[in-house]
Amino acid sequence: MNEPITVPHWLTTATPKVAPALATSTVLVLGRIWNANGAEHSVGNAALMVVLAAGAAAAGAFAAAGRRGDGTLAGTAFATSGGLAFAGVAGYADGLSLPLLLWVLATAVAYGLAARYWRTDRRATVAHERHTAEQREAHAHVERVEALRAGAQIEAARSGALYAEQLATALLTRAALPGFDPQALTRAGLPELPAIETTKEY
Repeated sequence: MNEPITVPHWLTTATPKVAPALATSTVLVLGRIWNANGAEHSVGNAALMVVLAAGAAAAGAFAAAGRRGDGTLAGTAFATSGGLAFAGVAGYADGLSLPLLLWVLATAVAYGLAARYWRTDRRATVAHERHTAEQREAHAHVERVEALRAGAQIEAARSGALYAEQLATALLTRAALPGFDPQALTRAGLPELPAIETTKEY
């Protein structure tokens, strides 16, 4: 059975590639908007961001050191911590040099982590596709074998039916001839029909 071929939309393919840059750019823009609204050189706002970033980092460390070591939760917490720290610097600094430098660094780190995840996901996808192809080939082989076996059984049954029909015709023709002695035919013995194996497989 042929499966339909689906081509993903270009937005579906491109969105994961631009997500890290979009996230860091969003944090930079929001930080600069916050800077323009009074966060520049504000000690209270800076202290708030430091506390929030430290809390997110502590949550990530706690999640990583837990019994199960939830990597997804730890990564999310550390990413949140880095984003809060980046937003705090972007909001506190009076120029664009330091925020832009941090934006470049944050984007590079985000793409580095995303590339590692993309490689892992790609390997899992390739392994799944290979396993699916192997299973499909195995099922196709079994179907071909069963089709050949069923065809052989049908052909054997058809040959047996044809042989029985020819035998009955010969017997009727022979019985219509003058001087036919059925006792002599019985003494000579009748040819046997070919045996047909009827095995059921479950």
